[in-house]
Amino acid sequence: MWWWSWPFLSAFVLLSELSVVRVQTAPCQTCRKLTENFIKGLERTANKNFGGGNTAWEEEKLAKYARSETRLLEIVESVCEKTDFECNQLLEQIEDQVETWWFHRQEEAPDLVEWLCIQELRVCCPPGRFGPDCTECPSGPGGVCGGLGRCEGEGTRLGGGECVCDPGYSGPLCQSCADGYYREWGSNHSAGACAACYLSCNKCTGPQDYKCLDCKSGWMLHDNKCVDIDECGTELARCPSNTYCHNTDGSYECRGCDQACVGCMGSGPARCRKCSRGYRLKGSKCLDIDECNERAIACPGLNEACINEEGSFHCDCAEGFIRRDSICVENKPNVDPDKGLFDDIPEDEVLVLQQMFFGVVICALATLAAKGDMVFTAIFIGGVAAMAGYWLTEKGDAILDGFLKGR
Repeated sequence: MWWWSWPFLSAFVLLSELSVVRVQTAPCQTCRKLTENFIKGLERTANKNFGGGNTAWEEEKLAKYARSETRLLEIVESVCEKTDFECNQLLEQIEDQVETWWFHRQEEAPDLVEWLCIQELRVCCPPGRFGPDCTECPSGPGGVCGGLGRCEGEGTRLGGGECVCDPGYSGPLCQSCADGYYREWGSNHSAGACAACYLSCNKCTGPQDYKCLDCKSGWMLHDNKCVDIDECGTELARCPSNTYCHNTDGSYECRGCDQACVGCMGSGPARCRKCSRGYRLKGSKCLDIDECNERAIACPGLNEACINEEGSFHCDCAEGFIRRDSICVENKPNVDPDKGLFDDIPEDEVLVLQQMFFGVVICALATLAAKGDMVFTAIFIGGVAAMAGYWLTEKGDAILDGFLKGR
């Protein structure tokens, strides 16, 4: 175990504990990226001299800087990004191989990718080969897949080796023209590249619209031309209710009916099969019904006004009124609807009104007391005493004085 590997071990443990879902990349891709970054580190440190303060000691103990463990540490520290889980995981697994190559195999195996990824780890294949046994890719004139495609899994231990052709080409070695393309011929009758047919042709002999041999779906062949099929005029179109068929080149699309329609044959209120609720047929169009003018009492609520809208209407409070508890009431900006009966009356006058009310009660008790009822007589005497005590106070005098003066 390398003494310098502990930072990567801690990073690996931290990353492995994260609950984030990661996409697993191909092992060969991870190995190639790691070795490419390692080679970049070699180039970055190629002309660097070790200057740690005691160069002679370093050269004696660690050999020269070019092969020193110090340089190896500097390179490895920048090989993987901290967030690259696959790279850090692979680095932990191959530390012995990297150390072996660094100290013992550099001269006889200078190509680190070939030595590490292909020979040692066996996760990659040489160019032109694929699969677990590095089988040779299909090849023909021009190279792998005729030079007109790529071999599936090439350079890795994965894939099936089939040719994935470039656009316009097909066949096991990509030597044929794909559907929608034709072969161009040179002046000396030599086969050229595959070029695109006219947009509606599936097979053709040239780029013009009259050189079609077969048509794409949605078109039919007539005199070597591909003519659009009007699906809307046949039973080929399948549109859901309240939509209509609109023909397009080689196909069709279903578009929504006008809001005035229940079912339609085209766009607009003049192509309705039936008018929607809130609309009426006038002439050839389904037009909005103005319920506010046609109904005697469209809005029966007090102080309500009828507002017509497309296909319907709604009731709102008339101007100068606002809705409160489902009723339209007069809107008085300067009046607080939550204000009490005595909120605008000064406090002193409220006290006077309270005393007047108390006086009325005392008079009623006095009337009952005059009839000889001992209970009411006692209540009357107590009330008079309490009222007299209040009016004899300074505050009572002030209130009475103000009241008598007409405040």
